[in-house]
Amino acid sequence: MKGKDILAGIPKEGFLKVSREPAPALSDQERVALIRKGNEFFNQKKYELAKRIFLTVGYTDGLVRLGDYYYDQRMPLEALRMYKVAPYKKKVEQMIEEMAGIIKKWLSEE
Repeated sequence: MKGKDILAGIPKEGFLKVSREPAPALSDQERVALIRKGNEFFNQKKYELAKRIFLTVGYTDGLVRLGDYYYDQRMPLEALRMYKVAPYKKKVEQMIEEMAGIIKKWLSEE
């Protein structure tokens, strides 16, 4: 990949914004109901709806599953974002190593 090709790969929404907003004050029942709804959306392949719920309630397992989905879909930056927000340190470190290896390879080609 050369300069312009690399820039074309930047997502339209820009670079990663990784933060974990404090979860809204929910009762245990409300949180469980939202997680169930998020899992239902995930199983129906409505990933964006599931993501909104999982991010809202801070549901770690759901965020990790979304990260796995995005990784499989060849969307590594979104996968990294989900793992980072989860937080799933092992996957974050693994992806950073992979990305560093790719950059190292690119630099050695030029």
